[in-house]
Amino acid sequence: MLGKPARDWTRLEQSYRGRMERGNAISGNKIVPHQDAVALMEAVIESGDRVCIEGNNQKHADFLAAELARCSPERIHGLHIVQSNIALPTHLDVFENGLAEKLDFCYSGPQGVRISRLVKDGQVKVGAIHTYLELYSRYFCDLTPHVSFIAADAADRDGNLYTGVNTEDTPAIVEATAFKSGILIAQVNRIVDRVPRVDVPGDWVSYVIESPKPYYIEPIFTRDPAVITEIQILMAMMVIRGIYEKYGVTRLNHGIGFDTAAIELILPTYAADLGLKGKICRYMSVNPCPTLIPAIESGFIDGIHCAGSEVGMSDYVAARSDVFFIGRDGSMRSNRVFCQLAGHYADLFIGSTLQIDLEGNSSTATHNRITGFGGAPNFGSESRGRRHASPSWLLAGQEASRDPHRMPRGRKLVVQLVQTFSDPTSPTFVERLDAWTLKDSFGLPLPPVMVYGDDLTHIVTEEGIANLLLCDDLAEREQAIRAVAGYTPVGLGRDRAVVTRLRAKGAVVYPEDIGVDKRLATRDLLAARSIKDLVRWSGGLYDPPARFRNW
Repeated sequence: MLGKPARDWTRLEQSYRGRMERGNAISGNKIVPHQDAVALMEAVIESGDRVCIEGNNQKHADFLAAELARCSPERIHGLHIVQSNIALPTHLDVFENGLAEKLDFCYSGPQGVRISRLVKDGQVKVGAIHTYLELYSRYFCDLTPHVSFIAADAADRDGNLYTGVNTEDTPAIVEATAFKSGILIAQVNRIVDRVPRVDVPGDWVSYVIESPKPYYIEPIFTRDPAVITEIQILMAMMVIRGIYEKYGVTRLNHGIGFDTAAIELILPTYAADLGLKGKICRYMSVNPCPTLIPAIESGFIDGIHCAGSEVGMSDYVAARSDVFFIGRDGSMRSNRVFCQLAGHYADLFIGSTLQIDLEGNSSTATHNRITGFGGAPNFGSESRGRRHASPSWLLAGQEASRDPHRMPRGRKLVVQLVQTFSDPTSPTFVERLDAWTLKDSFGLPLPPVMVYGDDLTHIVTEEGIANLLLCDDLAEREQAIRAVAGYTPVGLGRDRAVVTRLRAKGAVVYPEDIGVDKRLATRDLLAARSIKDLVRWSGGLYDPPARFRNW
């Protein structure tokens, strides 16, 4: 319009060029010596920037995180960290050192207690505790990073990156940063003449630093079969008979833990004896868990897409290209976003939690510990955008229906697999989640709930199964939950007459109701009873981490 001053539409591009000019004055080219990392960061990062440090479930840009913590708070301060997993001490050192003040994240794990202290002390302001997909989506909306640090296996001189089996969060971070005039710095394990496969084009990458040591990776999906108990085996038997067989579940996601590992390890034995091979557990969205090896070798599983990899599984995965997603270079490419999407639209999610209340709301956030949830809320939620049908989805929808004249819908199965006590003094079932206390203590807008009760369809304990789909109202739901809560205070508050009625209509199921013989729930049912057994099943391809080698 006449008389209206022209708007400058290139401010981000100009900012990018200014940062690159300052960075190039330090490095002279795209490959930067690791000794110059701090100087490079102080040149390209501006106070108040949003900074994304790649911190996944497993892979971490740990060298760059540590170097950022060494920067001068007089040069850089007021940073807003947007990062999926807060796992390493250096991730919080940036707050204690006065460089950063705000945090948006998904999961904190071992740093949960420290985050709680820093929040109470006013050194960390939490924007939100996200799910993985939620935070990734905000990278492309209102939390786009100005500067991002990522980790890769290798780079060539042009900055082309090979991420290898642990691609994980890298694509989401790279796309959001590189295509909104952001600075992208990659730490790599080595510089090579030619990368095995180009996972990130070099012209998207601002700088590459060869780290003094390989990036940190945590084997969080390794579970030693020797630790699996008979109670977990009994629960696994109930899951297979009462849920997987009943609904014909073929596409699913397993959460991390010994409870789901027990399910995986009795597929080649218990499930095979029931004639369920080819009928359940055919397609999974899950990392290459070593406890899946016997089921894969037995022909139960047709396909697995992985959010990440697992230490020691690379050779095995590469040799099973019919099952895993393998590149032309011969190695797997994981992708957390795609795996989360696959799991969200699967037929079933099964995981564990620390607390469940009388409505079925569950949380892993307990007193004085802000842990976050990672991907569980996406996996463990009703997929209301789903439009394709499957037998299990339709059957669950039929059970959930209360009015045959209304529009029919399918329903995703969302299962919590827990023991009634998480330890001898801590009941899993509670009248009120600790999340309410955390809301007040840390000034959160909502209690940090992992899976909401209205998304939950089943609870499985050593006592039995609560089928919440068949409960007509909240009063019945409460009694079904109490019915499987054992000798916890919640369980002792059950109304036996109501429980008997719920059992008659299948809303409460005990082992004998579905033909589960408790006498069979022994370790003899496990296809592998040790890490060494898993190595044997793999034909020597599985190379477990040193700490799991007990032979």
